[in-house]
Amino acid sequence: MTSDRTKADAEREDAALPGYQFVEDFCAALALERGASENTIRGYRTDLLAYLRWADRSGLDILTMTHRRLRRYLAELDAAAYERTTINRHLSALRTFYRWLCACDITENDPAGAIQGPSIPTRLPKPLSQAEVDRLLSVHEVGADATPASLRDQAVLEFIYATGARVSEAAGMDLGDIDLAVATAKVFGKGSKERVVLLHQRAIDVITAYLDRARPALLGTKRTQSLFVSDRGNRFSADAIRHMFKMTLAAAGLDPGYSPHSLRHAFATDMLEGGADLRSVQEMLGHSNLSTTQIYTHVTPERLKSVHAQAHPRA
Repeated sequence: MTSDRTKADAEREDAALPGYQFVEDFCAALALERGASENTIRGYRTDLLAYLRWADRSGLDILTMTHRRLRRYLAELDAAAYERTTINRHLSALRTFYRWLCACDITENDPAGAIQGPSIPTRLPKPLSQAEVDRLLSVHEVGADATPASLRDQAVLEFIYATGARVSEAAGMDLGDIDLAVATAKVFGKGSKERVVLLHQRAIDVITAYLDRARPALLGTKRTQSLFVSDRGNRFSADAIRHMFKMTLAAAGLDPGYSPHSLRHAFATDMLEGGADLRSVQEMLGHSNLSTTQIYTHVTPERLKSVHAQAHPRA
């Protein structure tokens, strides 16, 4: 009860902040006009409310904020030992927020537009080797004696590795999004962009077993369109998938620094090493820009030269 009251008090304090309604209207616009996901909207709201609290403590009006004062806010985040990626995320939220304020004629002042965030060195996702993927995918039982949860967990892992899907995409899957007869599934990525991904036979076999034997047992008397369901018959959330992944890593004796993103990365790397072209991998991963795919799959200039030499008629 105490923690509930504390949370309620904090929410009331936030609602009383100058500019709070602007943030709420902005988040509503993100959902309506951009189709932003709940996680994206939650992230924007969290970062912007932190900014409102700072402005209120500092006695500053967000509508007349100067870039110098806004730099002071970012400097305070840096002094508080926030990661550079976190500071840049805050700055990105502020840029988008102030552009929206200006577009809505709420203010003509945009203090965030001219500010450059701290530089971040390129860091590649940590890849799982093929041997490590094999160990990871051998943890859960799928035979006749497998528990419903074990079969569910294996189906989720096989789906991610077969398709390169994001955790949020796997968690958001509904029954109608997968067609095992034609070995395809529809996933909804960032910005609610839909793409079709392909399934190999191993994934189809495991998902079929899950649907036939595990999902009904997990659901019990509940009804839901969610493809992957929790032990209580609810949607198997992204956080639950991440937790399951960590438990599977431990059981496999693998580096705890890996994440489900590493499995997506392994999929992309395996596709490239198997001869897939960058454009195809870009489409499979749902990347808007080829440069993202190139970094994500640690493609070297030598690899690009090789592709160019093989494909260009005059190379």
